[in-house]
Amino acid sequence: QVQLVESGGGLVQAGGSLRLSCAADGRTFSTYVMGWFRQAPGKERNFVGRMSWRDAIMDYADSVKGRFTISTNNAKNTVYLQMNSLKPEDTAVYYCAATNVLNSVTPSAWPYWGQGTQVTVSS
Repeated sequence: QVQLVESGGGLVQAGGSLRLSCAADGRTFSTYVMGWFRQAPGKERNFVGRMSWRDAIMDYADSVKGRFTISTNNAKNTVYLQMNSLKPEDTAVYYCAATNVLNSVTPSAWPYWGQGTQVTVSS
């Protein structure tokens, strides 16, 4: 079982920045692909970005490319999502997730999830 705990959400004005954190148990980064998803009210959960030290990959959804960056602090077993130039359409609950499946960004292929953290961007 993989334990994931997000933090760092909040309210920010358009154009601002937030950094989300996802604390994971010790072996997660070397074993799993780590990802971020988001779900706006009344909408499906969508892929935001993912990284894998195991497979040397890092990629992002087109809607956030150039604005969002994933990074890790391996000593703290934490993965971050730095969000810059935020827009009102970025408002959603953001989830950290982990999977062994490399070739899918569909939420159903990700078995491990954090509890989510709310990000609200005001115009």
